[in-house]
Amino acid sequence: MSFTSINPQALKAALRDGQELALLDVSEDGQHPLGHLFYAVSAPYSRFESIVARLAPRRSARTVLVDQGDGAAEKAARILVRSGYSNVAVLAGGASGWKAAGYVLFQGINVPSKAFGEDVEHAYGTPSITPEDLKARIDRGEDLVVLDSRPFDEFQAHSVPGGICCPGAELAYRVHDLTPSPKTTVVVNCAGRTRSIIGAQSLINAGIANPVTALRNGTMGWRLAGLMPDQGKTARASAPSKAGIARARAAAEAVAQRFKVPRIDRGRLDAWRAEAEQRTLYLFDVRDPVEYAADHLPGAVSAPGGQLVQATDRWIATLGARIVLTDDTEVRATMTAHWLIQMGWDAHVLAGGIGTSGLDEGSGTAEVLGQDDAIEVMTTGDLKRALDTGRTAVVDVGNSQAYRTGHIPGARWAPRARLGSVLATLPRGHRVVIAADNDLVAELAARDAEGLTAAPVSMLAGGAAAWARSGFPLATSPDDPPDAACIDHWFWEHARRRFVPKNMQEYLDWEIELPTQVKEDGDARFRIAVPR
Repeated sequence: MSFTSINPQALKAALRDGQELALLDVSEDGQHPLGHLFYAVSAPYSRFESIVARLAPRRSARTVLVDQGDGAAEKAARILVRSGYSNVAVLAGGASGWKAAGYVLFQGINVPSKAFGEDVEHAYGTPSITPEDLKARIDRGEDLVVLDSRPFDEFQAHSVPGGICCPGAELAYRVHDLTPSPKTTVVVNCAGRTRSIIGAQSLINAGIANPVTALRNGTMGWRLAGLMPDQGKTARASAPSKAGIARARAAAEAVAQRFKVPRIDRGRLDAWRAEAEQRTLYLFDVRDPVEYAADHLPGAVSAPGGQLVQATDRWIATLGARIVLTDDTEVRATMTAHWLIQMGWDAHVLAGGIGTSGLDEGSGTAEVLGQDDAIEVMTTGDLKRALDTGRTAVVDVGNSQAYRTGHIPGARWAPRARLGSVLATLPRGHRVVIAADNDLVAELAARDAEGLTAAPVSMLAGGAAAWARSGFPLATSPDDPPDAACIDHWFWEHARRRFVPKNMQEYLDWEIELPTQVKEDGDARFRIAVPR
């Protein structure tokens, strides 16, 4: 069994034939945002084996790998074939071959979700408020509540003064206790645009009596207007009361009816599980991750509803798959499903919720492909003695920015996909020790190294952090590796997060212009259904 090659024209046809297709971009975190196919899901080669089974669980489904024309897709394809994937192809020419064939490449991340958000605003006419207007209304003491639709860690980083953290799918579930008066204006915000728009429109679709609006351009717009956000705030929407849950359930039922959200019972779910080798099944728990950790259905993956809509490409790589959403009351599952359906996914809600028996606990564990063969593990003490005696070389395959901050003296940096070129430059006969800021990344790279060199290969447990904890010095190199070599790091995105106004405005402009690109590309499966 082996993999094949697929040309851009054949892949374009496959994207439109209605059959299942898993499309995986194996380029690194700094490469993927610079140009990728619309539905290509990021699965960086550096950690490929640790994420691909979750992203593309059915091993007999058509699976296409895309790279930057650097051979990473072929390496990933061989991993899949060895792991039992039986229908694997590599896009000829990679992303550049796709562009050369006259097709569109998209910049950025979470592109399908962000493009969908822009289309939702246009189709529904979702109301929005400018930062200046909101600030004036806050200063006047008007009756309003600002609900931040991002996860708590993002909310703590920066938030609108007076805001309350209430992530996307939680909005329709918790809003009734946050707005005792139907005259209270609800303002939904996020960092930029998508979660503000989707969050506000979710409440409108849920039929709440309150005036609802999105903060235009979120906290980025707030900063660009010269207004200072709060930092480190801890205000979170509390658990809903019994009365609040009753109202949320009634609202979700109305949404299910209006948007024809399908429900399935436990028997149907079991049947679909049994058919998972014939058709891909994703089972997601859309509650808060803390609730998921307390109890969830066996096999369910934590995918908080607001984030799932915001970033479908973090969880779903197989077009045409079945998706089942679970929670405890059907509210969050229904609100999430009604958006996924409009995005073109075959989404269903588990009727009656997860129940109370036969549930698992914990945060879940991801399957890692190809961990059968043991890798020799070296301690920091072992490495120090080996380096003191010579004939040992260290290659750091971890995060490039972490390497710049501190690495084992003498260590060379290399992303896993380019490990072979660095190994070829090492002194002949030297033992190779692979290090990283993540032991799994080091282990995966060490497996590659064993096939790329005749020298003995080990991995260092704990990487540079363990080295420092052992009292050994670290070396720093602010400009090494140079920016051009840091294919794992998206500099523009990190600059935007540090409040670089030019980058923030470019980001917002990029989001707003996405629908034009999507129309040119022609592959989006959106079917927005504005109720009449």
